[in-house]
Amino acid sequence: MSAPRILSLAVDEETQARWDEVRRAHFPAERLLVGAHVTLFHALPADLEVEAALASATARRPFDVRVAGVRSLGRGVAYDLESEELATLHRDLQQRWEERLTRQDRQPLRPHVTVQNKVDPTEAKATLAQLREDFRAYDVTALGLDLWRYDDGPWTHLRRFELGS
Repeated sequence: MSAPRILSLAVDEETQARWDEVRRAHFPAERLLVGAHVTLFHALPADLEVEAALASATARRPFDVRVAGVRSLGRGVAYDLESEELATLHRDLQQRWEERLTRQDRQPLRPHVTVQNKVDPTEAKATLAQLREDFRAYDVTALGLDLWRYDDGPWTHLRRFELGS
């Protein structure tokens, strides 16, 4: 069976570096196999034709995404994101691939960036308090979609589909 593919949101370099820095500071080192990311689909079948769908989906212009807050994941912490454009893009792809998606990928999108996961709840609460203390909502620019192959832990980048292309 071929490895599933993951679709994530590509953001500007400054934001990516900022998120990666926070993730490196708080994510358990032994579990840190990939950088910070906004997962749109977790397990696209490898045989699913995505080229045409992503070319069509990325015909729209780059758009803003609001980093709206910091939330608890119970055993971790994430930045919550808000964007009607992102929600629409996700729904369009869900409808196109509906019969081939996993149950998880059929769910409504709750976009976020996980900066800590699978830690003791006490540690997660401390991280949540620390990140909330200085947090101010901000906007980032969505630049495209990244397609990855899941390689039983790490991911291999396959292709970026630029918005507006």
